[in-house]
Amino acid sequence: MSDDEVDLELLDLLRKRFGIGVTDSGPSETKVLQDAEFIYSNSVDVAIDMRSTKLTAQSILTEMETREYSTKTWSEHELHPKAKDEATVNFIFTMDLLNFSFWSEKNEEERFAVTYKGKRWTGYWSLVAMLQRALDEGIPITSPEFWTDEDKCTNEVLLNVFRSDTQEQVSMFDERVRCLREAGQILEEEFDSSVVTLIEDAKHSAAGLANLLASKFPCFRDEGVFERRKVRFLKRAQIFVADLWAAFDGESYGDFNDVDKITMFADYRVPQILHSQGVLWYCPPLENRIRRLEPLESGHAWEMQIRGCSIWAVELLRCEILKVKPDANVNAILIDFFLYDLAKERESEGKEAIPHHRTRCIWY
Repeated sequence: MSDDEVDLELLDLLRKRFGIGVTDSGPSETKVLQDAEFIYSNSVDVAIDMRSTKLTAQSILTEMETREYSTKTWSEHELHPKAKDEATVNFIFTMDLLNFSFWSEKNEEERFAVTYKGKRWTGYWSLVAMLQRALDEGIPITSPEFWTDEDKCTNEVLLNVFRSDTQEQVSMFDERVRCLREAGQILEEEFDSSVVTLIEDAKHSAAGLANLLASKFPCFRDEGVFERRKVRFLKRAQIFVADLWAAFDGESYGDFNDVDKITMFADYRVPQILHSQGVLWYCPPLENRIRRLEPLESGHAWEMQIRGCSIWAVELLRCEILKVKPDANVNAILIDFFLYDLAKERESEGKEAIPHHRTRCIWY
């Protein structure tokens, strides 16, 4: 090749590297799993015990088979919507838009709680009960158009929606209102005020929908910087995809051709149960801080290591389960749902081995 000739192969490589003239970039990737592996590989304060991971994988497989754990388990809960329609889509979007920071420093009797149909609900379930209660009272709390109507959706109305049956009020009320109004405005401007249109724009891609949420909605952009690299967690963006998949049993609005690209949802309950199982290990200063119930700042290196290593640990659990039983119907979503339920069971039985870490933020 002479000096005047163009190296077409090199030119094509450069175009792909910098995105020049590339119209089809292939299947979507959230990069959450890759970032979790990076955090795990560079973590010095949180570790994963491989022997416990193998034992826990076998235990999870046995328990999930015994309980016949599947997407149907999601819909079977009395508070989750049962209909397979657009109203359920809107309910799930609202639920995951507001699904953050429901832990409390109060005891069980004093903490924020919602009574609905004769039952008292706390934590995540207080949010679901709160939405159901508002709808029963004729408040269209799951309507994006309602969120942007400040004549009807006033702060006073929202205070009533979020009201507690105890002296402790809902945490981060202002941030929740901001999330609702921001999301309503973006849906109006970009998606004709329709969550269904948002879902359709992802073209049945789970990773694509999570990425769309993160790119268009700042309140879903769950990212940070670890060791000078931007890392993504996308807890609420991914759980929206997972809840759709579970609620619609993989059909209709929950039909995704790449649902296995969704990772575990990095919050505080699943790391807690992973530590209790011996899968996660914390350095003594971090473990002592958690046991003393001292908060961790969102974005702190310790907090990001807990979240990143939890995502990677669940991926390892998934791989171990498939080694034991290659045809097992399991993915990171179902493992996360199962571990969350297990953590809540142990909490109700007073069997928590370690408190969950405490971080007050909108990401989880």
